[in-house]
Amino acid sequence: MRNRYYLLALSVFILDHFTKWLVRSRMELHEAIELIPGYARISYVRNSGVAFGLFADIQSVWKPYILASMAVIAVVVILMYSARMPSNRVLLQLALAITLGGILGNFTDRIMHGFVVDFIELHIKEVFHWPTFNVADSAITIGIALLLVDTVKHPEVEETETA
Repeated sequence: MRNRYYLLALSVFILDHFTKWLVRSRMELHEAIELIPGYARISYVRNSGVAFGLFADIQSVWKPYILASMAVIAVVVILMYSARMPSNRVLLQLALAITLGGILGNFTDRIMHGFVVDFIELHIKEVFHWPTFNVADSAITIGIALLLVDTVKHPEVEETETA
């Protein structure tokens, strides 16, 4: 039964890498293509930080190792937590699988290239810009949001585990 959740994680991973490959192979670095004028564009950037460009400006020889270690720890925690939770907690398992696919997508990008390809840029005219992101970042964000929804729907699980 858990295989379908692993397939979902794999699907997120493949979609993430496919979209990044499309951007890398068809665009020049820092090139932008306006999708919805004034609101959305595809912009090819390289991110050495974490999701949404956080910590990108920090310069340290240890940064790649710390970020890779955080990803490995997150993957191990997700796999262990998923295995210990009932597979009939569909929302929880979906949340974990989507998050896992996103983490693995950015992790392999970082290992293969030393950076993560970001390309989705949302903005309101030129006044407000959301940090450029990718499919993996979206998956991680959606997965965590679903995890929070599941936690609100099943508060009794947390109470019985701590008692």
